[in-house]
Amino acid sequence: MSEIAAPPLTDSRLAALCADAARDAFAEYERHFDEITRRARDRFLNREWQGSFDDARERLRLYSLILGSLTNRVRELMADRIEDRAIWSATKAVYSAHISRSQRWDVAESFFNSLTRRVFATEGVNSAIEFLDTDFDQPPAQPGEITRCYSGAPISRLVQQLLTEHFAEELWQNLPAAAAIAAERLGDAEQLEIVGCVFYRGRGAYVVGRAMDASGAVPIAFCLLHPDEGGITLDALLIGEADLAILFSYTRAYFRVDTQCPHALVRWLRDVMQRKRLAELYNAIGYNRHAKTEFYRNFVEHLQSSDDCFIEAEGTRGMVMIVFTLPSYDVVFKLIRDRFDQPKESDRREVMRRYKLVFEHDRAGRLIEAHEFEHLRIARSRFEKSLLDELLRDAGETVRLEGDNVIISHAYVERRVRPLNLFFTDGDENAAIEAACDYGQAIKDLAASNIFPGDLLTKNFGLTRRGRVVFYDYDELCFLTDCNFRELPQSRSYEEEMSAEPWFSVRENDIFPEEFPRFLSFPESARTELVKRHGDLFHPQFWREMQQRLRAGELPQVFPYAPERRLAVA
Repeated sequence: MSEIAAPPLTDSRLAALCADAARDAFAEYERHFDEITRRARDRFLNREWQGSFDDARERLRLYSLILGSLTNRVRELMADRIEDRAIWSATKAVYSAHISRSQRWDVAESFFNSLTRRVFATEGVNSAIEFLDTDFDQPPAQPGEITRCYSGAPISRLVQQLLTEHFAEELWQNLPAAAAIAAERLGDAEQLEIVGCVFYRGRGAYVVGRAMDASGAVPIAFCLLHPDEGGITLDALLIGEADLAILFSYTRAYFRVDTQCPHALVRWLRDVMQRKRLAELYNAIGYNRHAKTEFYRNFVEHLQSSDDCFIEAEGTRGMVMIVFTLPSYDVVFKLIRDRFDQPKESDRREVMRRYKLVFEHDRAGRLIEAHEFEHLRIARSRFEKSLLDELLRDAGETVRLEGDNVIISHAYVERRVRPLNLFFTDGDENAAIEAACDYGQAIKDLAASNIFPGDLLTKNFGLTRRGRVVFYDYDELCFLTDCNFRELPQSRSYEEEMSAEPWFSVRENDIFPEEFPRFLSFPESARTELVKRHGDLFHPQFWREMQQRLRAGELPQVFPYAPERRLAVA
C-alpha cells in the first residue's frame, strides 16, 4: 500500500514553527556569544593574548554562521510558501511574543530583521514583516542594577575596594601606590559609581564609571594591564567625556563585556557620553548588527526632520569609490564604482575582501569601521542632481531609479572625518605640525597591528573631531607581513639615474620606504617635524623589525589613551 501523504501545515502552524526556529537560533547565538565573551576574563588573567584576539574574531563571525543555518531551516519549512508575507507577518507576531521576556529583546528584533532580509532582500523597510521600530513601548524585562556606588571612605581606599572586587587583592601589583595617584587626580570626588562588569579588549581590561563631587559627575575609566612579569597593574586613569569617547571610539575593536541587558548598559553609557549615538555604543560592546538597526532608525528620523540634499563628500575624487554625504548628518556613504580608474587593477570582490579584513581585524584606533548596508531606498529629491547623475553613470550596477526613489543595492557607511590634505590647507601651523606627527604615529600604530595602508597619501587619511588621524581608504590595504620592504637600489650610471621608469626589477609586494617622502605633501614646518619624530618610517629597517616582531608572535600594544593618562608608579 502506498503511504498517505501528511496534510500540509496550516499557515498559522507554519508561522509558529518558523517563529520557534528563529527563537531557538537566537538563543543559540546568545549562548555562544556569552561563552566567548566570558572567556575574556581568563584570557586576561592567563595572559593569553593571541587567544583573546582569536576570540574577538570568532565572535564577529558567529552571527552570520547561525543566521545562515536558520535561513536554510526556514526555507526548508516554508518551501513554496517562502515569500508569503501573510505567513511572515504572523511569524513576526509569534516571535515577538517569544522574546517579550528577554533582556535582549532589542538585539532579538534585529536578528529577526536579518532573517527577513536574507529571504526578501527588502528594498527599504517593510514594517509588516520586520521590526522597523521596537514592538515594545517600554523594556519588557527590567534589568537589575548595572552599577554600584562606593562612598564613605577616602577615594584611594574606594579605588582599591572596587578594583579588588573584580580581581582578588593577591593578583595585583603596586595597587595601593597606583590607587593613591588615581585618587589625587580625582581631586574632590566623594563617590564613585561603577559599572558592575569589566570591559575587555585586546590586552587591556577597563573598569568604567563616573566620579561625583559637590559640583556634579564626570565619566572615568580605570585601565588595567597584566604584564608578562608580576601582577595586574592599574596603568592609567581616564577622566572626562573626551577620554572615554576615544576609549569607545568607532576606530577600535569591540569590547567583550558580560552584560545580560545591553539596552540598559548602552543607555547608561550614553548618559555619560552624550555625544555618542546609541548605534556607536551597541557597536562598541559587540552588538554590531543591532547597531546597524539603531543607525538606520536614527538616519530615517533625521531624513524626516531635515531637507538638505546629498552631495559629493569633500576630498579628492576616489578612483575606486564614489563618496557622498548629507551635510547635516556626520557620515559618508561609499559606493564601489563599476569600473576603476587606472592604475587601479583590483576588482569589486577584492575591495570587499579588504573591507571585511578591516571589520575582523584589530583597528588599533586608526581604521574607521565601515558598516555594510544593502537595498537602501532614499527619495530622489534628496540627491543633488550632479551627484545622482554620477551615481547612475559610474555605479549603475549598484544604483537605480524606481519611481521617485533611489535604490542603492550596496553601500559602506562610515563616520565623516576631515580629509588630512584639506586640513593642511587651513593655514594653522601648530595644528598642522600636531596632525603631521599624529599621521606618523597612526602609520606606526597600524604597523603594530600588522596593517600596511598601501597608499600613504594624505588624501587617504582624515582628522576626527577629537583631533586624531585615522585611515579610511582600504582598497590597497594589506597585512604588513605580506610586504617586502627594500632599500632603493643605487643607480650605476647617469642614464639609469635619469630614467623615467624603474631600471631595476620590482615585484608585486615590493615597497621602497625611501620613496615615501616624494609623495607626501605637507606644510614645510609640519614635514620637518614629521621627519624629526618619525623619520624611521622612511627606511626599510623600521618595517623589517616590525615584521620580525609580528612573525615571532609578539603583539605590540596600542594604547587607547595618551601617555599622560598613565600612572607613574615607582
